[in-house]
Amino acid sequence: MQQSSYKTITQPSEGLFKEKGSKFFAFAYPVASVAEIKPFIENLRKEHHSARHVCWAYKLGYDGSEYRANDDGEPNNSAGKPILGQIDSFELTNVLVCVVRYFGGTLLGVGGLIQAYKEAAREALSAAEIVEKPIEYTVTLRFDYAMQVTINQLLKQYNARTVSQKFELDCEFVCAVPVLQKELFLQAVRQFPNIVISE
Repeated sequence: MQQSSYKTITQPSEGLFKEKGSKFFAFAYPVASVAEIKPFIENLRKEHHSARHVCWAYKLGYDGSEYRANDDGEPNNSAGKPILGQIDSFELTNVLVCVVRYFGGTLLGVGGLIQAYKEAAREALSAAEIVEKPIEYTVTLRFDYAMQVTINQLLKQYNARTVSQKFELDCEFVCAVPVLQKELFLQAVRQFPNIVISE
């Protein structure tokens, strides 16, 4: 069966986990591309410049196929992986979770670290507002001004939306159509020979 939606968070959220004097501040952010990720991490490094580690994990793409985890100097797989594990257990994508660690003087051991990073990430994600979004297919339509009403009716009929509009000699709409409606929408549009479709 074709996947028709994915779960993500609507806005940044935070969590905190304390263990033997160490503090783990967790931050979850909605992101749509790799380019958005670096500034969040750099910002946290600046804000928490006295912290020992800023560990993180992200998942991108409606199927969550693009992901990375980073231990930032903690023992191998003791930080990034448990953070990523929480993103998975909440079944989320298009999300970045960072955990800032302030060392409290007592070593936690690898098992303790795994648990702490996991709990901190869970706290941040539990505080987040989670939404289900439809997977969309993007298509560009070009047409005469006279067709505008028809186009708007078609968009409404197939729960599609306009991403951007250009009005020059003719109209150009970039539309996002729920993937399950894609074929029906294109079929409906093709009934009008004067609409140019570019996928």
